[in-house]
Amino acid sequence: MINKNKTLNKNFLFDEPMSKHTTYRIGGPAKIYSNPSNKSELIETLKYAKANKLKIYFIGSGSNLLVSDSGINGLVISIRKNFNQLLIDGENIFAETGVILGRIVRESVKMNLSGFESLVGVPGTLGGAIIMNAGAFGGEISNYLQSVNAITLNGEEKSYNANDIIFSYRSSTFPRDEILISANFKLKKSSNHKISTNKSKANFGRKSTQPLNFKSAGSVFKNPPEGAAGYFIDKAGLKGLKIGDAEISQQHANFFVNHGKAKASDLVKLICIAKKEVKKKYDINLELEIKTLGFEKGTFGSWKKYHF
Repeated sequence: MINKNKTLNKNFLFDEPMSKHTTYRIGGPAKIYSNPSNKSELIETLKYAKANKLKIYFIGSGSNLLVSDSGINGLVISIRKNFNQLLIDGENIFAETGVILGRIVRESVKMNLSGFESLVGVPGTLGGAIIMNAGAFGGEISNYLQSVNAITLNGEEKSYNANDIIFSYRSSTFPRDEILISANFKLKKSSNHKISTNKSKANFGRKSTQPLNFKSAGSVFKNPPEGAAGYFIDKAGLKGLKIGDAEISQQHANFFVNHGKAKASDLVKLICIAKKEVKKKYDINLELEIKTLGFEKGTFGSWKKYHF
């Protein structure tokens, strides 16, 4: 049993509702939630977890995360609050991975640096964006990555060059038992007009197609090789399907939204129905893009029992 009075970290929160830390505003309590103030404190937190045999979960801003109603039995670490240094020197950018992606886009555009403008409006922190190889409208963050610094669960610091990692569509080979703490990028100087035009196009495309006024976690599924996931969900007749306060968006079928009081279980049902119907009608297996925590193994593979 953990002695709450002897924890090393003033930033430890016990039984912290994860609904406060996800854009879905859904999720039960984390056994312990931590916001380390700096690298030394992060390393001490990792050592504490190891000594107390706590399972560790890393999260960013919770913008692509669905947490179960029962919560997370372990230590959740977020570096969004304190790891937010951003430095620009010519065409080079150094950023800690807790920096919100929108801030990097905004500051690079101010300096007439091209590369990140297509990511305007993409939510989340830099760390999550790198791991997921975030992209939009033809651009991917890995195209400009030079190197990354990480810390292992044992508190060991490691560095990777971009060539050490394999990137693919919404995926990378970064070890999942390490936490990224900073990264270096190299962009290219361009004209303000060209950058602003690219940014405006991306911004318009997002605002015109996505339900930005509702609580969501962005795209629920990765696009399969056959085409856009939202297209197949729409053609399966699922747009507007509601369970509780959760709905498959009528604006974009790959966005599942919370209208106020949705539970994780409601979203699980919608996800499983979408997987089942698209498989049945198009023989396509949809793969989750959102990250899920706190669910029993096989939860999202049990779609056969749900009916539309």
